[in-house]
This record gives sequence, C-alpha cells and structure tokens, in this order.
Amino acid sequence: MIRVAVLCLLLPFAAAAQTDAGAEARSALSQLEAASAKLEQAGGARDRVRALTETIQAFERGLGAVREGLRQVAINEAQLARKLQAKDGEVAQFLGVLQGIGSTPDPTALLHPDGPTGTARAGMLLAELTPALDRRADALRRDLQEVQTLRALQVDAAERLQKGLTEVQSARTALNQAMANRTDLPRRFTADPVRTGILIASTETLDGFASGLAEIAVDQISTTPESMEAQIGDLPLPAQGLILRRAGEADAAGIKRPGIILATRPRAIVTTPAAATIRYAGPLLDFGNVMMLEPRANSLIVLAGLDVVYGEAGQVIARGTPVGMMGGPQAENSEGISPSREGAGTERSETLYIEIRQDNIPQDPADWFRTDKDG
Repeated sequence: MIRVAVLCLLLPFAAAAQTDAGAEARSALSQLEAASAKLEQAGGARDRVRALTETIQAFERGLGAVREGLRQVAINEAQLARKLQAKDGEVAQFLGVLQGIGSTPDPTALLHPDGPTGTARAGMLLAELTPALDRRADALRRDLQEVQTLRALQVDAAERLQKGLTEVQSARTALNQAMANRTDLPRRFTADPVRTGILIASTETLDGFASGLAEIAVDQISTTPESMEAQIGDLPLPAQGLILRRAGEADAAGIKRPGIILATRPRAIVTTPAAATIRYAGPLLDFGNVMMLEPRANSLIVLAGLDVVYGEAGQVIARGTPVGMMGGPQAENSEGISPSREGAGTERSETLYIEIRQDNIPQDPADWFRTDKDG
C-alpha cells in the first residue's frame, strides 16, 4: 500500500504547452497554404506586380511563422521526451502496480497482517487510490500521444516548408520579370547619367550625395507637395525583419549612424513605405545598392544594402511598390529550417540600412516608422 501511495504522488506532465505549439504550427501551415493559393491567382492578375508582391509578402510571413512553429514544436517535443525519460523508473513501477491491480490475485494475498480491520482499511485505501492511478495513466497516455503527434507534425511541416521555399523563389523570379517589363510608371524627371556619374565620383559621404541629388535631374515637372503628416509615425517598415540597431547606437566598430539597421531573411522583398519619387537607384559608396525615395518635397527615405533594385530615377511609384530585394542564397532548402538555426538569429543574415532625411538633416526613423511591429 505504501508503494501505491508513493506512486500516486507522481505529477502529471503539462500537455497544454505542447498543444499550443501544435496549434501554432498548424495555423502557420494555413498561412503557407493561403500564400500558395495567392501564387496561383497572381499569374492571371491584371496588376501582376502588386499581386506578386502581396504573394511574396504572404510567403515571407507564412515561412517565418512555420519556422517559428517548427522551432517551438521541436523544443516542446524535446522537453516532453526528457521528462518522460527522467520518469522511466517511476513509470515502470507505475505500470507494475497497474498490472498488479489488474491481475487476479491469490485470495490470501488480500489478507492484512492486522486482521479484518486492517484488510478493510487497506481495501478502502485501494478503492480511493484506483481513480487516482487511472488519472495518472490517462495523463501518461496523453503525453505519449502528444509526442507522436508533434513528431508527425514536424515531418509534415518540413515537407510543406520545402514546397513553400520553392514557390516563393518562383514568385521572386516572376516579380523580377514583371518589374523588368513594367513601362506604365509616370515620371517626374529624367536622370542625367553624366551628372549622376560625376556626383557619385565626387561624393565621399551620404550627406554629400543627398545634397547634390537635384543636380542630376533634367526636365523636372513641379508637383504639389504631398501631405504626409497623417502618415508620419505610422509608416510600415520597408521589409519584414527585426530592428538590429537603432539611430545613434554604435556598431561593433564604434560607428554611430543616424539611421536604423533592420535584420532580414535572405531574399526578403523591400517595398516603399509611402508613395514617392525615385531620386536614385544603384550602387553608392560602401552601402551596396541604394534606393533614395522622395515621398514629399525636401524629404528622403534612404534604403541601403539591397542586392537588387527595381525602378529608375524619376519614376513615381505607389505605396507598397517593390523597390528591391535583399541578398542571400538564391535557392533555399531544408538546411534553412533547423530549429536551432532559427532560434539563434542566423536566419536573419541580411541587413537593410534605413535613413530619413528632411531638408538634408537626418531624422530619427523611429519617429516615422512603426518600429514596434517588427516582422
């Protein structure tokens, strides 16, 4: 009886966390399925660029959610497996007690040394403990089933993730072609390549280049400055990512910049946060490919560190229009879905520098963007 009482103190494993992780992973898979459906619809869309842009963004959200779901599932499955392994000895005793109760004993085995009174008390104790043992058995059964479910979910999610990686790459390729074929964008000015080359050659800083942008424009059409007061502070970040460094924070080399650095996944799509005129698109200094957007007179949004840029100086683009893509591996595969890799932050290997300038004076991007809603 003492042995049975000790075993009844075995606490049931908490399955709620595992169930939540499974639900999150399934929800993420639904996002990925929705993105796949968007890709099919994008092929026949009238505005193919917009459709493909929304499709890629949906894939990026879905892939990120699936990666995070897989990571959480793997963590919970490992925790549950360790708990079960640690309880191996108690579980063996527990099963032995259940088998003992379920077998047909010798009638004399039920006699208590203290006589009829002791036997009656032992019987009453056993009657009270049996439901508790049943509950422990049910809890153990649920935990073991949850491990099997989580493992199966990991296999299914990994397969769908690989398919999603292939589909998003197809969408990116299609977007590259659609942007190359686009000829319907209005123009505010025409860039003079000679003046542009001279400005780049004579520029040593971003400040100097920004101040000379007006010199490279010819045949400029004056427009009514747009009001952005309602948008300032609520602009979406140009790409899905995490704020790695804010304005004025020193990097590893001790260099402080007035802009923010956004860590993104490889090949992340970059879009304009507001309707704007492209003032410059191309390589600049040590910033890699740079996109300079003018959302209103005397204001500039500088996006630096892109691998590919879309559009030409002088074109007017709508909010949400793709302006480029980040660098990184062209082909993504199952090596990129390791739960340990996702949790370590190495999946966000690309960095986008974002700077805001008003009257050629840097502004804090945190005052312009919704930086508390990183993707």
